[in-house]
Amino acid sequence: MRIVFFGTPEFAVPSLQALLRERYQVVGVVTQPDKPQGRSRSTLIAPPVKQEAERAGIPVLQPDRPLGDVFLAGLRRLEPDLGVVVAYGHLLRPGVLSVPTQGMINVHASLLPRWRGAAPIQHAILAGDEESGISIMQMEAGLDTGPVLHRIATRLDPAETAGALSARLAELGATALIDALSLLAAGYAQPEPQDERAMTLAPKIGRESARLNWQRDAVSLARQVRAFDPAPGAWANAGAAPLKLFGAGTSEQAGEPGLVLAADDRLVVGTGQGALAVREVQPAGRTRLTVREWARGRGIAVGDRLT
Repeated sequence: MRIVFFGTPEFAVPSLQALLRERYQVVGVVTQPDKPQGRSRSTLIAPPVKQEAERAGIPVLQPDRPLGDVFLAGLRRLEPDLGVVVAYGHLLRPGVLSVPTQGMINVHASLLPRWRGAAPIQHAILAGDEESGISIMQMEAGLDTGPVLHRIATRLDPAETAGALSARLAELGATALIDALSLLAAGYAQPEPQDERAMTLAPKIGRESARLNWQRDAVSLARQVRAFDPAPGAWANAGAAPLKLFGAGTSEQAGEPGLVLAADDRLVVGTGQGALAVREVQPAGRTRLTVREWARGRGIAVGDRLT
């Protein structure tokens, strides 16, 4: 089976590695263009999937968007039987979906139809879900609407961050992908239509989505901090500058919303119900540091307010 692989971030790498380890014939990789980094923006950094493909000697296509005659011609030259999509970051149009003769499948980081969309991991944590998982689905023109071939569920740790869950689901996704391909090859796969009544959406996370509202309760604010760790980082204003918060839990202390109640091993801040406690912060223009380090540098003190 000739496979073309679509993917970009670290989340996609275990799936590509699994295909190669199981000796599937990956004839091409489609990923996003190299990104400029550094202060002068002069250094180009290749996506993790491209780096893995180049180590394996696999041809790589890097369109700005997967559109147009030039890209389609390059894709057709690969003569793929099947497309595999893992966290690619672009919706694929019917013209692209129709190129592989056996269609395309997607590795999605939720138990579909729950959390269709770009940020299923973050939304699962925000909602306080007790489980998440991986769905392997057949792709169609809609947003994560295709029939599901295979699912693997996993329990969520109440203290799990988006970064930790993403790493766990990346490995689980690789296992689920190989399982699904085995079912397809053996003729045992039974595509299951999604129940539209159970559908929930997980839209892309914007900066304002990560802003903390101290009028909310401490439990939901702690979820928000975990959902946006490591990126983009849940934040509030400390004075006139934004401050990102990490390592969240709750405290039995109570005080006015936004009021700093403690600043030692933990930063404890009053909320609409209870208090939020965090262990690390990232002031504007600086790296992450412990609350004690920040307080020692007179960055915060009891009685200050976060807004």
